[in-house]
Amino acid sequence: MARRTFFSFHYANDVWRANIVRNSWVTQDRKAAGFIDAADFEEIKRGGDSAIKKWIREQLDGTSVTVVLIGSETSNRDYIKYELEKSWEKGNGILGIYVHNVKDSNGNTSKKGDNSFGPIFTNNKDDKKYFFERFKTYDWVDDNGYSNMGDWIEKAASDAGK
Repeated sequence: MARRTFFSFHYANDVWRANIVRNSWVTQDRKAAGFIDAADFEEIKRGGDSAIKKWIREQLDGTSVTVVLIGSETSNRDYIKYELEKSWEKGNGILGIYVHNVKDSNGNTSKKGDNSFGPIFTNNKDDKKYFFERFKTYDWVDDNGYSNMGDWIEKAASDAGK
């Protein structure tokens, strides 16, 4: 079953890697959300924090799974955390995919990123958990993401009751 999926990633550092992952999703005849041109995103950014958050909420609308593409600095990005909070609130299945081993446009890999994202996943005020405590993570290269991402997404959806 095809899933409408939101891809969360650090644009400045990992857009090349993210496009490799997302384009593999498209070539497998699956529908993905969150594709945006750099010029379009610059226009959204000019609208400030509220415009960015509104765009994020709109991109999440109709999705059932959020895939976090974890690069070297992803865990430190405030908008990534916001995307994860909103994904969690709407009950999306969530998973992480390390993309540090995916080569960028210059053929370079990067440092493996952290998968904690702060204690933002809570069922109540006393049950805050880190990303790695709640969600499965995979490595795009080592775990053969090109062939397995569909199964990973289905597993996350199933775990979330979707």
